[in-house]
Amino acid sequence: MKKLLYLSTAISLIFMACGDKDDEKRDMQRPSITDKGIEVSPSNCQSFKRGDSIPFRYVFTDNEELGAYNIEIHNNFTHHTHSTAKEDCDLDTEKHPVNPWVYNHDFAIPQNSTEYTADFNIPVPKDKDVGDYHFMIRLTDKAGWQEIKSVEIKITE
Repeated sequence: MKKLLYLSTAISLIFMACGDKDDEKRDMQRPSITDKGIEVSPSNCQSFKRGDSIPFRYVFTDNEELGAYNIEIHNNFTHHTHSTAKEDCDLDTEKHPVNPWVYNHDFAIPQNSTEYTADFNIPVPKDKDVGDYHFMIRLTDKAGWQEIKSVEIKITE
């Protein structure tokens, strides 16, 4: 019986040691959404006119390999919050949406990238409700870790 106990303990120790080595090899760090060397856009509390464009400029980094990112824009007419920004913005009066803007797109990042600069313009539709909106960025690395950045923007006439 003692031999069986020693054998099972030895096997358990071997499996635990292997598990530790696997964790050391596994990416355990989240990616970053940064302003490294650029002026980011949009930033918290910025306003954009209907019919114009929102310049999207951010730098994404990861210790191993980046995966993909998503941009979501939705109304904040109820004053709910997702903001990761430190400052609060002046909000319009709460209202019910009539024709709110909803934007939700996924973007690939080239394979083997540890740094990527996203730089393009997002057209603001001319026929959508003006008011307060959330602009959310979700960055995922190849291992599945995610970083979220959310800022408040305003769409005006």
